[in-house]
Amino acid sequence: MPSENLRWETLEALKNSPKGKLNYSTDWVEKGEDLLAGCIEVSSLSPLSGQILKRLSPRPLLRTCSLTSCVRDTSPGLSEDAAACGSLPISPRQISSPSSPPPVSIHAEEDEEKKVEQIKEAPAVCLSPDASVSSTPAISVLSPRATQMAGCIRMCEQKHKAKAKTELSLRQEQQERLVATVTNQESEQLKRFEELMELKQRKEYQSMRDMMEKETQESLGRQEKLREEHRHRTKILNLRLREMEQQRLREAELERQRQVEGRERHRAINAIQEEVLQLNQLLQPRPSTHTDPALDHAPYITRGNQLCSQVSEVVPASADGQFPSVEDLTVAERALQEMRSLVRGLQDEVAQAAERKKREQEEEEEEKKRQAELKAQQEEQKKNVVLSAKEKTKKEGLQTGADESTLKWYNTLQDSANQCAQAFEDLGKAKDMQTKKLKMELQKAAATPVSQIANSSGSPLKEAFEKIDKLLSGRPVTSAGKTVTTSQHPQGLEFVRYRLAEKFVKQGEEEVASNHAAAFPIAAVASGIWELHPKIGDLILAHLHKKCPYAVPHYPQMESGMSVEDYQKILGYRVEDSKVEGQDSFLKRMSGMIRLYAAIIQMRWPYTGKQGPHPHGLNHGWRWLAQILNMEPIADTTATILFDFLEVCGNALMKQYRGQFWKLMLLINEEYFPRIEAVTSTGQMGSVTRLKQFLETSLRTKQISAPKNELGSAFFRS
Repeated sequence: MPSENLRWETLEALKNSPKGKLNYSTDWVEKGEDLLAGCIEVSSLSPLSGQILKRLSPRPLLRTCSLTSCVRDTSPGLSEDAAACGSLPISPRQISSPSSPPPVSIHAEEDEEKKVEQIKEAPAVCLSPDASVSSTPAISVLSPRATQMAGCIRMCEQKHKAKAKTELSLRQEQQERLVATVTNQESEQLKRFEELMELKQRKEYQSMRDMMEKETQESLGRQEKLREEHRHRTKILNLRLREMEQQRLREAELERQRQVEGRERHRAINAIQEEVLQLNQLLQPRPSTHTDPALDHAPYITRGNQLCSQVSEVVPASADGQFPSVEDLTVAERALQEMRSLVRGLQDEVAQAAERKKREQEEEEEEKKRQAELKAQQEEQKKNVVLSAKEKTKKEGLQTGADESTLKWYNTLQDSANQCAQAFEDLGKAKDMQTKKLKMELQKAAATPVSQIANSSGSPLKEAFEKIDKLLSGRPVTSAGKTVTTSQHPQGLEFVRYRLAEKFVKQGEEEVASNHAAAFPIAAVASGIWELHPKIGDLILAHLHKKCPYAVPHYPQMESGMSVEDYQKILGYRVEDSKVEGQDSFLKRMSGMIRLYAAIIQMRWPYTGKQGPHPHGLNHGWRWLAQILNMEPIADTTATILFDFLEVCGNALMKQYRGQFWKLMLLINEEYFPRIEAVTSTGQMGSVTRLKQFLETSLRTKQISAPKNELGSAFFRS
């Protein structure tokens, strides 16, 4: 079958040619569509197509009419055949390449032979070339080979359709199987999801139940722990109750013992007080000694009264159920010892006075005659001295220094202060730590209350006064959390007196100099302490005169051989590293101390209850004012201290001396003030101007107003 092989090769070649890739469908002939309507180029046969057809079949082509439309071909080998039958429809797929055809089964060949025979038996219809185009399609009769080829093409298409149907059915089955598989998978997944949700619910239920069981266990554990803590606390409370009961019993026993000891101390202090009062009666002057001027009972009586008051203060009121402390008993015993010493000293002094009196009586009788003779001579000499002094004063002017009595008083106070300083020399120079510590505590106990004095109200002022009084009376005082008494050292009392007086003056030098209102509360406390403890007053005056000699008043003279720095120190200036302080600072300090002194001589402590005279009253202020007017003024200094003194103490002096005071004020304005102006330079007129305005206002209104910050009775009630 060589021709069969060539046929298949031709079809394969046509299939692989560019024309073989054209779209082709058997339905086009039925629908009346052109087979080559979709081809861009005009389909044409190769020049060798005739030879190929001849090779395929040696028989002449039958002039048959095809069922499809004619195809124009310009090939030379087919021109005659085309003219005889109109046109020969040859599809490009009918020509195959010379390659070997695919194997064809026996049944396929039989089918093709049957189809060829059917084509041969069909009537041949040939359309004339003159038929119009618009007529029905012409039926061309092909040759058996062409028919066979068309049949092969048809068979090939049917084969492909069958194959496509088979593949489509397979694909449909595969798709159905895939859908069934997916459906099964989805149903399985849904089942798994439901199982998963059910498992999750079971787990949540289980976890919730476990959590509830855990919380139940924890609550049970907490309850058990609370029960255990309750039992533990109950045990502790029981122990504490037992301890408190034991402590109460111990305290009751201690209280009973304290009351027993307190009653014993109370009886002892009562006995001491009784003995002190009896001894105090012995200090009172007897009628036989009233006329003895050499025996002065006043210091003994004053100290005896202080000791009685000191013992009375440590005896608590029986209504309050209080008992004296061990310190109170110690203070009372010390007061008793001192009272006994006073009585012994007074008795010794009385005995000595009696002996002196006898000797004096004998000597008096002898001297009466001589005194009578000398009396007349002395009176004449006094008159002559007074007259000579007046004449000298008229010629030479005022004094340049204090008179002899004032200087003697000044030197006596300085000697007393020096003796007090020597009395505690061992305590001041102590080197062991215990004594140094005691010295610091005593100094702090003395200085702290003075530093706390302020013009806020009477209660803090009274508290500071009581602390100072207790310290000077030998009673224990708490300072900076520590209890200290002057009895802890034999020289403690002298040390405290000296430091306390020094602190009062220092407050005037610093505090009053900066704040004039502070003068009155400090002066009130100082005058009260002065009244109860007279030695403190002498020490205050000694320190004041040493730092401010104008408070005497005294203008020290420069002695031969004295350096300028030493002389300036005597005048009251501060000299540090050979540098003298400025005049403003000097006048400010002097002003503060003069104001404090002027406040002291008119202030009294209202709580002592004593009706006696002021220990250093207004008579000393009058003496100071008269003495200052008898001395030549010093530039800038005299005007300053005179103005400060009159501004603080002028109102009190006016009320006390009235007309005499106004005579003195007139003397200052008319005679003494011109002397002050004469010695004052132009740059020192500030203090002079203040004094002049004060004098003019006072003399014009005949009134000196009270100081602005003077303490009234309402202040001490607050």
